[in-house]
Amino acid sequence: MSLVVIIKVFNAIKATMLINVPKASAVKESEITDEKVYNQRRDILKSMGFIGASALLTSQPAQAGFFTSDDKKTFKTRALEYTPAVTSQQSQAFTPEEKIITHNNFYEFGTAKSDPVENAQQFKVNPWRLSVEGLAETPFTLNYDDLFSQFPLEERIYRMRCVEAWSMVVPWIGFSLAALIKKAKPLSSAKYVSFETLYDPKQMPGQKNRFAGGGIEYPYVEGLRLDEAMHPLTLLSVGLYGKTLPAQNGAPIRLVVPWKYGFKSIKSITRIRLTDKRPPTTWNILAASEYGFYANVNPEVSHPRWSQASERRISSAGLFSRNRIDTKMFNGYDEVASLYQGMDLRKNF
Repeated sequence: MSLVVIIKVFNAIKATMLINVPKASAVKESEITDEKVYNQRRDILKSMGFIGASALLTSQPAQAGFFTSDDKKTFKTRALEYTPAVTSQQSQAFTPEEKIITHNNFYEFGTAKSDPVENAQQFKVNPWRLSVEGLAETPFTLNYDDLFSQFPLEERIYRMRCVEAWSMVVPWIGFSLAALIKKAKPLSSAKYVSFETLYDPKQMPGQKNRFAGGGIEYPYVEGLRLDEAMHPLTLLSVGLYGKTLPAQNGAPIRLVVPWKYGFKSIKSITRIRLTDKRPPTTWNILAASEYGFYANVNPEVSHPRWSQASERRISSAGLFSRNRIDTKMFNGYDEVASLYQGMDLRKNF
């Protein structure tokens, strides 16, 4: 097992053990992540002697928060104007907003699911600069206000499937990534699209400390094939539940690719680049045997340490409701299957 994977696993468990006083509505990681996966992580740490180290951290409040702050300012969101989704076509109940905004993976703000909402409240997103560049005839830059005015906003109700085998149903607000790419007029040599998250260790405490940030080499990077990026389902989101994105959910702009595992949906994007080479992606760099470039939801291809055949849906049900459902190929978005015709999806996972 590589050092990076060891750090990742340790942080996942450490995050569940740090001293926190969660809200009554907060969702515990052990109640969402499959119990076998949760216990397996703990067993790995025990065998490496890390459980004791975590216990030492939890006994010292000053260290239990790498990100402790005395300033309790709250990140402000605002209502958006957008075209609502046709809800009659949506058969699955939305995940409650409170659960969507308090159960997050955003390692720039810490590795526990509750860290982002606790540590991102002072995140400043205005001014913002999103550059669209690379193999394009008309590269351009969007500022904060442009994110909400340059393209018509619409609501998209998507299922979101985490690689950790939990899922949500989220009413996103945003615009098609294809519209942004068309504006840039990609050259014929462009085959891929790369994405990069803001790099700002002063604002993102997980970037200050490699250990606290999950062992990641920042900034976080992701990538898609150009045809994936141009698919009508691929969304750049600037909001959810009728309002601008909360900081912990990737404000002010994030990617949403509903047929892929959640780690592909990069947050707080500052750069989009058209390229002729397959771009590096953060989790693939960290552990290529566990996180492929494509990361398509596939119940037939297990993660090396747990099954992907089913998932635990986060819903309005109580915390102790198992609410386990079968996982569908491409997360149920069969219309993308043609993108991968003829590919071995076990090898190209």
